[in-house]
Amino acid sequence: MTKLSCIDLPAQPGVKVFIRGLMLQTEIGVHPHERGRLQPLVLDVELTLEPALVAGIGDTVNYEILAQTARALAAEGHVELVETYAERLAAACLALPRVAAVRVRAEKPQAIPDAAAAGVEVTVTRS
Repeated sequence: MTKLSCIDLPAQPGVKVFIRGLMLQTEIGVHPHERGRLQPLVLDVELTLEPALVAGIGDTVNYEILAQTARALAAEGHVELVETYAERLAAACLALPRVAAVRVRAEKPQAIPDAAAAGVEVTVTRS
């Protein structure tokens, strides 16, 4: 049996880079009591890369950049809708090189009493 290295493999579609459970403190919500205070927002971000070999960091998306992007968007100030935040993050991710599709799941753990979380999931594909 021949052992293949990643360099020997053909380009594979569907390479994914992800962050799961990134906790941010954000000013988010439509209610008056949500203005001027921070509350948790938990993110899952998944990027599908265009087909190509990933032989080094320059061939992929650094997940530290994903976290920095999410934090920077949260630091921009109050956002009324979780949907708006998720769409902005998805657009920023789609602008990164090699990203073919993005899925952002954003959860507000304190949104609904007696629920673990409420939130949204946005999926965007490069056209």
